[in-house]
Amino acid sequence: MSRPDPMRGFTLLELTVSIAMIGIIILIIAGAMRLGLRSVDSGEKRIESLERIRTSLSTIDSQLQSEIPLTYDEEGFKKYYFKGERKFIQFSTNYSIWSGEKGYVLAAYRVESGDHGKEVLYSSENIIGLEDVRETKLLDSFDSIYFEYFYKDPTEEKGEWVEQWTDDVTIPEKVRLHLVEGTRDLSMIIPLRARGPLIEPLPGLTGFRGEE
Repeated sequence: MSRPDPMRGFTLLELTVSIAMIGIIILIIAGAMRLGLRSVDSGEKRIESLERIRTSLSTIDSQLQSEIPLTYDEEGFKKYYFKGERKFIQFSTNYSIWSGEKGYVLAAYRVESGDHGKEVLYSSENIIGLEDVRETKLLDSFDSIYFEYFYKDPTEEKGEWVEQWTDDVTIPEKVRLHLVEGTRDLSMIIPLRARGPLIEPLPGLTGFRGEE
C-alpha cells in the first residue's frame, strides 16, 4: 500500500468544491448581515413611530384639557366655538402647539384619507380673530381615526357617547379619541375641565365661521 504524496496539490474537483463551499458561507453571512440591518432599521422606525404617537397624543390631551368655552356672536346669538363631529373637532384653548400657554387660539383637528388605506389626523390653529392659520400632521399610521363626545341629558342618570355634538348651549364633559389599527381599537378619554354657562366673547373679537 502506497502512502499519499505530501507534495501532491489539490485536484480541480477539490478546488471547485472548496470555492463553492466558501461562496455558500459568504452568502449565508451576507444574508444574516442584511437581515440584522433590516431588523435594526425596522426597530428604529418603530421606535420613531411610537415616539411620534406619544408626542401627538400628549399634544391633543394638553390642548383639549386647556379648552376654554369662549363664544362668539352670530346674528345676535351667542355660540360656542366648540364643534364636534366624527372626523372633525374645533375648540378654543389657551394652549398652542407652536407657542405653548400664551393666549387664546382656535384649534381644530380633522381626519382625511391618506396613503395605503390609512387615515391622517391634521391639527390647525389660529389666534382668535385672525386668519393666519398654521397646520401640521399629527398621526398617519392608523386604519381609522375618529372622535366621540360624552352627552348626558340633565334629566337622565347615565350619559352616552355620540359621534356628533349638536348641543349649542353646552360643551361635552369629555372627548374620546379612537385610533383603530386592524382589530385593535386604542381609545383615549380626555376630560374637558372648563364647562358651564356661556362665556362672554373677548373684547374686539368678531364672529368666526367654522367648517362649512
